[in-house]
Amino acid sequence: MTTEKVTLTAEKETLLITLAAKAGESRLPDSLLHDEQAARAVERIDYDFSRLKVDRNLMIGVSMRAHIFDGWTRDFLSRHPRATVVHMGCGLDTRVFRVDPGPAVRWIDVDYPEVIALRERLYPAREGYSMIATSVTAPGWIETIPADRPTLILAEGLMMYVGVEEAPRLIGRLLEKFEKNGGELAFDGFSKRGARMILRHQAVKATGASMHWTIEDPHSLEREFSRLRLIDDYHAYDPKGYDPRQVARLSWAARVAVRLFTLIPALGRISRLLRYRF
Repeated sequence: MTTEKVTLTAEKETLLITLAAKAGESRLPDSLLHDEQAARAVERIDYDFSRLKVDRNLMIGVSMRAHIFDGWTRDFLSRHPRATVVHMGCGLDTRVFRVDPGPAVRWIDVDYPEVIALRERLYPAREGYSMIATSVTAPGWIETIPADRPTLILAEGLMMYVGVEEAPRLIGRLLEKFEKNGGELAFDGFSKRGARMILRHQAVKATGASMHWTIEDPHSLEREFSRLRLIDDYHAYDPKGYDPRQVARLSWAARVAVRLFTLIPALGRISRLLRYRF
C-alpha cells in the first residue's frame, strides 16, 4: 500500500482529528457513519495519529455532528436534485461519498492547495465532483462557480478558524453570488466561551490551532444580512437534532456532561449547528 506523508500544522492539522474520529467511529460495531473512505484514508496516511488522542467519545461526537450535516445535505438535494453543493474547508471529509449525490448534482469541495492535493491522492474521482485549491478567504474563487442553480453552502468545522472580519465578508460574498437562485448556508460555530473550552481539548491543543470568529446570537447574522433566515439552530447535543440513541453510546461521564448541556441553556449555547435559508 502506498502511504502519503502529511506535514500539516495548526488549523490545517485539525482536519486529521475529524478524519481520525470518523474513521475510528466507522470501525465500531454500532457505527453511525460507516465511513469506509475515511477508514481507508487513515490507513494510507503516514502520520502519528496517536498524538491527537482521539478517544471513543470524540469519535462519536464528531460523527454525530457530521451525520446532521449529511442529513441537511440529503434534505436539500431531495428538494433540489440538480443543485450545486459548495463544501468549504472540506479537509479530508468524505461527505460526497457518504451522501452519494446523483450525477445531476454539481459538487465542489474547497480547501487549501496542499489539502486538495492530498485528497486527489487519497480519494477516487466521481461524476459531477470537482475541487478548488484555495483559501476560502482568497479573492476570485467564488466567481468561478456557476450561479445557475439552487446552492447549498457547507462550512462544517471551518468558520471558527476564519478571521473575525473575514468571516462576515465571506458570507456576504457568497450571498451576493448565489442569492438569485436561492439556497442554504450551514455551519457550526462556538461562542467565545465555547472556543476557549475547545482549544483546551487535548486533540486541538496537540495541533496548536487557534480560533477567531465566534457567534453568540445566530439571529445577529439575519440582522447583518437581510437575505438570511435561520431555519435550524441546534445547541450542543440538542435533542432536537441529536439522536438520543447516539448519545447513549458515549461514556457515562460524557452523558452526564450532555445532560448538563441540556439542562443549562448557557452551557448548551457554547456550541451550535446552524442552517440558514437565503
